Amino acid sequence: MTLGNLTGISALADVETRSISAENPTGEPGQGGRRTEGTGAHAARDLGQGWKVSPSIEIGPGETATLADITGSGCITHVWLTTHVDNWRRLILRAFWDGDDNPAIETPVGDFFCSGWGKFAQVNSLPVAVNPNGGFNCYWEMPFKQQAELTIENTHDEPVVVYFQVDYWLGAVPDNSAHLHAQWRRSNPLAAKTVHTLLDGVEGPGHYVGTYIAWGVNSTGWWGEGEVKFYLDGDEEFPTICGTGTEDYFGGAWNFDVPHLGGYTEFSTPYLGMPQVIRPDGQYQSQQRFGMYRFHLPDPIRFKERLTVDVQALGWRSGGRYLPLQDDIASTAFFYSTRTSTHRPATPSHDDMEIC
Repeated sequence: MTLGNLTGISALADVETRSISAENPTGEPGQGGRRTEGTGAHAARDLGQGWKVSPSIEIGPGETATLADITGSGCITHVWLTTHVDNWRRLILRAFWDGDDNPAIETPVGDFFCSGWGKFAQVNSLPVAVNPNGGFNCYWEMPFKQQAELTIENTHDEPVVVYFQVDYWLGAVPDNSAHLHAQWRRSNPLAAKTVHTLLDGVEGPGHYVGTYIAWGVNSTGWWGEGEVKFYLDGDEEFPTICGTGTEDYFGGAWNFDVPHLGGYTEFSTPYLGMPQVIRPDGQYQSQQRFGMYRFHLPDPIRFKERLTVDVQALGWRSGGRYLPLQDDIASTAFFYSTRTSTHRPATPSHDDMEIC
């Protein structure tokens, strides 16, 4: 069944549906709502067991909490999560597949859900939906053959509360299933006359399925003239896929500027969008900031051995010349690989993720 396609939804399948939350941390049958201790115990003191005693978890400063640890073969189909908006760039989400000690997914929680700027914006895509007020949902297929583990690390110096639910099924996984990966990188600021790297030499075979970028502008004028480039397999100096401009890659045109709507215009569609435009307010919000996504679901970019992806940051200067920019660019790249882990950047720190 193709993601987002209702064709085949009526077919029976030999799998077992499970769900993990703070009310059922193992996902085992008949174990939901049996907690007697938890973050809701005080509120439920008159009602007792079965009455929302453990709706969330608290993660201490510097601690890592396990959201789900699943043994067997199956597929995670939906993750819902929410936490205070201040935590969206303080928490690191990780996923480990089939017993690998290295994560395949390692991103700030907010960026994984297309919310990199610590401010709510509605996202209406197929794989990611963000709903009022900070309800994070993802529908990425996350198959595993032996084990799946999802964790969250709190890089802050205060405890945080996280609500979550992980929905999955257990059963046979097709042999040709690949593992979901997500990597986060930030250039702040981007060095002069360089490109921002989204992926660097990741190993396949696999296919690239999505980009989210939180782009902060550090200059006046238009900022999105740069090309997005995909270097496939044997590509070295020049890529196989080279786009025509940043706004073009994200499905827009002509600077995302609709004059009668006030200039930059937000949009959110199943496969691509710019759901967030943060405008200067004359006080503390001094720079323009944008959140954009492009999901390659009908058009995945397939590679056999290796994939590198980068984006230029270009504006305009006098004489009709390009101006290399030194912007704040944070990207989350989504791809599938047959490997349970592959080449990835250094783990982001609290200061790396800080919105500043």
